Amino acid sequence: MAWQQFTITLLCLSLISLLIRYGVASGFRISDVSNISTGFLPSPADGSHHTTMLLPLFPPKDTSRRAEISRRHLQKSPVSARMSLHDDLLINGYYTTHIWIGTPPQKFALIVDTGSTVTYVPCSSCKKCGNHQDPKFQPEKSSTYQSVKCDKTCPCDLKRQQCIYERRYAEMSSSFGLLGEDVISFGNLSELGPQRAVFGCEIAETGDLYSQRADGIMGLGRGDVSIVDQLVGKHVISDSFSLCYGGMDFGGGAMVLGGIKTPAHMVFTKSYFGRSPYYNIELKEIHVAGKPLKINPQVFGGKHGTILDSGTTYAYLPEAVFVAFKSAVMKELHSLKQIKGPDPSFNDICFSGAGSSQRTFRLLIWFSVMEIN
Repeated sequence: MAWQQFTITLLCLSLISLLIRYGVASGFRISDVSNISTGFLPSPADGSHHTTMLLPLFPPKDTSRRAEISRRHLQKSPVSARMSLHDDLLINGYYTTHIWIGTPPQKFALIVDTGSTVTYVPCSSCKKCGNHQDPKFQPEKSSTYQSVKCDKTCPCDLKRQQCIYERRYAEMSSSFGLLGEDVISFGNLSELGPQRAVFGCEIAETGDLYSQRADGIMGLGRGDVSIVDQLVGKHVISDSFSLCYGGMDFGGGAMVLGGIKTPAHMVFTKSYFGRSPYYNIELKEIHVAGKPLKINPQVFGGKHGTILDSGTTYAYLPEAVFVAFKSAVMKELHSLKQIKGPDPSFNDICFSGAGSSQRTFRLLIWFSVMEIN
């Protein structure tokens, strides 16, 4: 079995009811788990103390339409979009990347979210959008913008005759808007030039989406309006992307849309693409301070299985697993001072000692192994 090692420096255990899913990575929302309405696309750790984790996400062999397209066209299009990550987990609660939309380009900071299947930004016509770090997108000022007109395959705004999208999240935030198409640029680090793609133009947002500093969401999940699926479908990148986070102390990081040279000694775990639009993996065991939790691994095989979600701050565990995990962590950290959590709306259990200079212990998470030929 393969394992990933995490160093715990600030530990917060949410005491809300934790059922059916388990998310890994950063952000603060449980992505796309409540209600989904989607428009249709128009026809390594190195052993050092400060480590980062690289997560290349590949589909299983011969089971993905994207994989078939990728194998056919990879030799023709070896380029990739290399992009910087910004912000951090402790202060912002998410990681963002920058994209530019339209002609002339308009800049946006978007939360990198593998649990969302659509990319969206606030539109100039939005009357129910918050104040974010960049101005709203102005489609009327882009010479290359086109609305996505209704057909039989997409939810439709009858008044505008334009396809719509809607996302409702488990923490009660939501996004609603129109689907448009324009040129998207990925920054000066990218080998991939500007590409036309469909995205959401928000006309209403609520909850954390309304109050956050980031402009919107970059949806890296699987589906017709996913930015990754669109680029793969256009044959401009191979069927993979990678995320590398800067860690708790530094923040930032890097993202690559498309292929990379496989790092030496990289171990892969299979993603079960048939189950949902999410990146599912098989979770086997959890070890705290070298000791495995006494749990049945079948408890992780719920509706969506175990999901890698870069848009969610917390790790969500089935209730029985959470109880065992909490007990093991409390036993290891009993000598540390408990403090209030960062968000008063959650009954978290937190300990002082954030940063790498304080006492740490190993948390090991074991996944099943996949061989890449």
